[in-house]
Amino acid sequence: MYTKKLYLSGGNFHELQAVYDGLRGIVAVTTGYINPASQPVSYDQVADGKLAAVMGICVEYNPKKIDVSSLLDILFSVADPYSPDRQGPLEGPMYGCGVYYDTVEDLPQIQLHLNFMANRGTPPAVDGCGLTVNDPVSDQKQRRQLFVKAEVLKKFVAAGEEHQNYLVKHPDVATHIDIGKFREYIR
Repeated sequence: MYTKKLYLSGGNFHELQAVYDGLRGIVAVTTGYINPASQPVSYDQVADGKLAAVMGICVEYNPKKIDVSSLLDILFSVADPYSPDRQGPLEGPMYGCGVYYDTVEDLPQIQLHLNFMANRGTPPAVDGCGLTVNDPVSDQKQRRQLFVKAEVLKKFVAAGEEHQNYLVKHPDVATHIDIGKFREYIR
């Protein structure tokens, strides 16, 4: 089976793993550290801000069953792309929203989706003849400011085994995302 990978961040990586795990078209979800400044990487170093890295997930998926746009729709339904380095009670650059790709063919879909997110809720531009132009970005004041990194993946380091499937191992842990409600919503 042909699969692809996309690396996503936006808050607690344990919660993101629980959101994506088991969805149609998802082959595997791994928690880890995106673009760490150095090696080795530990959870404590990243969580304390001592090592520059983003906590995120690697989503391995079947592109015949789920596409990049759907993966991003899911991300932005649980993570706030309009807040800088903040997801609920979590704050800091390690929790920021991001989309990291290792295949340049994914970039146009990512850019299109982020452009849509930035322009959601803005009226379409109208030219001098009264024609509606499908380019709401012409007035930069109407754009919503997105705080989403869209970058090439430099390195992904899987988190330790204790951080893989963490919410399955610890079902009583309080989460910012209501995973149960999310599951009901997507069915």
